[in-house]
Amino acid sequence: MMTLANEPTPARASSTGFLGRGPGFWFGLTAGTTAAIVGLALSDAIENEEVIFILFIAPLFSLVAMALSLLRANESGSGDCVPKGMAQRRYIKRVAVSTSLYLASFAALTFTEGNTEIPRAARFALAVLTGLAVSGVFWAIARLIIEETDEFLRMLTIRQVLIASAIALSAASIWGFLEAADFVPHLDAYWIAVVWFVGLFVGALVNRIEHGTWGAA
Repeated sequence: MMTLANEPTPARASSTGFLGRGPGFWFGLTAGTTAAIVGLALSDAIENEEVIFILFIAPLFSLVAMALSLLRANESGSGDCVPKGMAQRRYIKRVAVSTSLYLASFAALTFTEGNTEIPRAARFALAVLTGLAVSGVFWAIARLIIEETDEFLRMLTIRQVLIASAIALSAASIWGFLEAADFVPHLDAYWIAVVWFVGLFVGALVNRIEHGTWGAA
């Protein structure tokens, strides 16, 4: 029996994703671990902030794994993904740099907590650097929207950003009023960015359901 030349082989099919898992798996793992850590923190099951910060490295790594899974699936044109162009490749590189910088500066900031030998100015610089690393991801997404020439992919990215912004701002508003009414504890402002990134994944999931592709971001 003859085999068609363009028939996909099992090896090629298994090369997509990351560690044999697709973007949906890594999205679920990121959302699940984030929700679990937030639940433990809000219930006071974990009161040590340093432990909470360290635990958040797990969803960050699964976040990177999801990005790699999306990149491989899109490059191979499988998994109902649109093949990536130069704009998306530059976006992945920028996010990788920002994420690496965040992990390094966040780890340094965490391990200097409570160390009186570390100058206050040094901790201030680390805190600003960690925040700028997160801002680098926002900048990367903005550049993706500007540089993307495919109108369909640009539309998907804008949809993700709008959905993420709506979720983050709605959560911040509701929590703020509940806090003002003394129903919930105070949360640091960086949690808004955490919720925004979760919302970005929700936007990707909406794109997948409605348009058959996860999008570019």
